[in-house]
Amino acid sequence: MTEQFISSPHKHDGSSVSVMMFRVCLALLPGLLAYVWFFGAGILIQCMLAVGFAIAIEYLMLKMRKRPVELFLKDGSAIVTGLLFALCLSPFTNWWITLSGIAFAIIIAKHLYGGLGYNPFNPAMAGYVFVLLCFPAQMNSWPASPEVANTSPALSDYISIIFSNGDSSLDALSGATALSQMKSQLGMMNMVSEIRIEPMFGHFAGAGWEWISIGFMLGGIGLLVLRVIKWQIPLAVLISMLGISMIFNTYDSDVYASPLFHLCSGGTLLCAFFIATDPVTASTTPFGRLLYGCLIGVLAYIIRCWGAYPDGIAFAVLLANACVPVIDHYTRPKVVGEVGS
Repeated sequence: MTEQFISSPHKHDGSSVSVMMFRVCLALLPGLLAYVWFFGAGILIQCMLAVGFAIAIEYLMLKMRKRPVELFLKDGSAIVTGLLFALCLSPFTNWWITLSGIAFAIIIAKHLYGGLGYNPFNPAMAGYVFVLLCFPAQMNSWPASPEVANTSPALSDYISIIFSNGDSSLDALSGATALSQMKSQLGMMNMVSEIRIEPMFGHFAGAGWEWISIGFMLGGIGLLVLRVIKWQIPLAVLISMLGISMIFNTYDSDVYASPLFHLCSGGTLLCAFFIATDPVTASTTPFGRLLYGCLIGVLAYIIRCWGAYPDGIAFAVLLANACVPVIDHYTRPKVVGEVGS
C-alpha cells in the first residue's frame, strides 16, 4: 500500500485578495457616511470618479502589458486605491485633478514597478502627493466647517465646482481645515487656547472632521476583528503620534496642540487602519511593523509642526515605504536552526 502525503496548508480559510479588498471597502463606510452627513455628497462624487478612473486605467494597463484583465480587475485593488485616494482629496477637487492623480497612482506607482505585489510605494499616497505638489492652489479648497457655514454645500454646488475649471461659489462654500487653521494661526504667534475657541473647532479637532475620523477608526477596528490587518501598525502609528504630541504639548501647550487634536485631525486614523497597513508596501516582520508604524507617526507630526504642509501623513507613508527594505532586513526573525547573527 502506497502512503499518501498531504502537504500544508491543510485547510484554506477562504480568504483572498478580492475578499480582503471587499472588507476594506465595507470598513470605509462608517467614515464615508459621516463625511456625507457633515459635508454633503461631494465626497461620493469624488469616490465614483476616482474608482471609475482607476478601473479604466487599470484595464488599459493590463491590456498593454498583456496580463489577464478579468483576473486582476476582480481582485479589487484598483477600487481600494481609488477610494483611499478620493478620501484624501477635498470634495471640491476638479475632475481632471482626480484623473491626473489616479493616472499617476496606477501607471507610475503601480504598473511601472510590475503591478500589484511589486510596487514599493503606496499608489494612493503617491498619486495624492503628485497632485498636491502639482496643483497646490486647487488642493487647498475644503468645505467650510458646519459650525461656520451652518449648512453643507448642495449636490448642485459640488457638480458645478467639480466639473468646471472655476466657480464663483467656491469661495463662499470653502474654508480652512482644522490643521491648516492651527498651523497658520500659530505662525501668526497666536496661542493654541486662543485658536481653539474659534467655531470651526469641535470637541477634539475640527467640527465634523473629528467624527469622520472616529468613523474610520470604527471601520479599522472591524478589520482588526476580521484579521484583515495586523494590530502592530495601527497601534504603532497611534501610540507614536500620541506620545510625541504629548511630549511637546506638555512642554508648551500654547504652541503645540493636544494629542487628541492630532489623533482626530487630518488623516491620522484613516492612515493608521487603512493606508499604513497596505500589505504590499508595509513592513512584513512583527517587530518591523512596529518600527514602520512609529516612523510614520513621528514623521507625520514633524511635518505638521515644522514642515510646509498642514498634514504630513502622505509624505510620512511614502518615506516609511522607502525604509521598509532596511527595516525588514534588520528585523527578520531567525529561522529555526539558523547559525549566526
